[in-house]
Amino acid sequence: MSRKQNNNKIAPEDRPIHDWYRFVLSYPPHLVREYLEKFGIRPGQRVLDPFCGTGTTLVECKKLRIPCIGVEANPMAHFASQVKTDWSPDPEGLLDHASRLAESAHTELVRQGIHDAPLPLFDTQVSSDRALVELKILDAKTQALLLTDSISPLPLHKVLVLLEQLGQHHDPRYASHERLALAKALVCSIGNLQFGPEVGVGPPKENAPVITSWLETVRMMAEDLKYIGSGKETNAQVHLADARELTDQLDQNSIDAVITSPPYPNEKDYTRTTRLESVLLGFINSKEDLRHLKRHLVRSNTRGVYKDDDDDVWISDHPEIQRIAQRIENRRISLGKTSGFERLYHRVAKLYFGGMARHLAEMRQILKPGAQLAYVVGDQASYLRVMIRTGELLADIAESLGYEIVGSDLFRTRLATATRSQLREEVLLLRWPLVNSRISQKSRSRRIAPVR
Repeated sequence: MSRKQNNNKIAPEDRPIHDWYRFVLSYPPHLVREYLEKFGIRPGQRVLDPFCGTGTTLVECKKLRIPCIGVEANPMAHFASQVKTDWSPDPEGLLDHASRLAESAHTELVRQGIHDAPLPLFDTQVSSDRALVELKILDAKTQALLLTDSISPLPLHKVLVLLEQLGQHHDPRYASHERLALAKALVCSIGNLQFGPEVGVGPPKENAPVITSWLETVRMMAEDLKYIGSGKETNAQVHLADARELTDQLDQNSIDAVITSPPYPNEKDYTRTTRLESVLLGFINSKEDLRHLKRHLVRSNTRGVYKDDDDDVWISDHPEIQRIAQRIENRRISLGKTSGFERLYHRVAKLYFGGMARHLAEMRQILKPGAQLAYVVGDQASYLRVMIRTGELLADIAESLGYEIVGSDLFRTRLATATRSQLREEVLLLRWPLVNSRISQKSRSRRIAPVR
């Protein structure tokens, strides 16, 4: 049966949605669709993404009218998932409101003697980029939260002017989408960020267009909303929560399938990826906010490790993880590495797998009998070039917690930055046993570490 509509437009579930806002390392939407099909998930069932990031799984589920739930600890990513699954705004109303707001912001910049970029609807121009006012800046404590030079002074001023206009012309029907559009523009065209193995800072954009970049993103959203509005009634929930503490958020025996990609055990600080927009949009206002965020993430890098962390107790009797940690520490000593971060490499490896064990243990309470799970994970060699076969280790942990190991599918390979070797990224496939099995009943309370 053709999925094309009678008017020859692409059906909403087949039409790719523009990238409103997405992590650089997110997995592609087609992967979600592939496993929804493979698992035989239908609209009457419910899908969970416990590390939902910016909502790739949720959007694909909603396009297929499958109820879905996301859990995300990063407030910026949580906000993005909420907005990307909110298809209620009227497209024409959104674009009209944003256009009037953009004109107001542009007029204010012209009054200040600042040229942003010509907008088709605006006749006002200035002949000089010399500002007639003192540029707006962030206070010192807020500025210190940003990566140094991640946004140039003039674009920052224009962003702050736009934010003022967003506040003065606030319309609850469109405000969230307009703010997410600014987050997208900050990352892609306004700021000086560069993305590789780790987020960094590139050449300065001294006078990057702000208003035009933002309005173009709003236009993109409005275009998408014209096509995907038919899925408005499908329920999509997003919880701001720790994936290791799911039972406080979700009902028991309520999830039919899981499609997700947890963080990898590496030395990448995932909070840096969203730092610019998190600070400028007010999701992180202090070092205390940043510390609170990191404490609710599975430990995957040394910048997020704290003295009282104890997730490693969950894998204290796992011989292979202990061996890998010891090998990392032995290599550090043999290489004479003595920095504070390097001394934590062996510990963060144990905390990562302990945190994932804790997460998988929590999952047992909310899965329906026979629930199917797909975890996109990748091998790593970030800690002094010691290979970590993430999928194999997580499979072993899951099996010890009562899950059935279905297998793994190769997703892709990637080149390791340090070793130049090919690392596997794979989809680990699990199943929660049927309820009529005595093993599954016992497995719901099974621990792989001593009770703390």
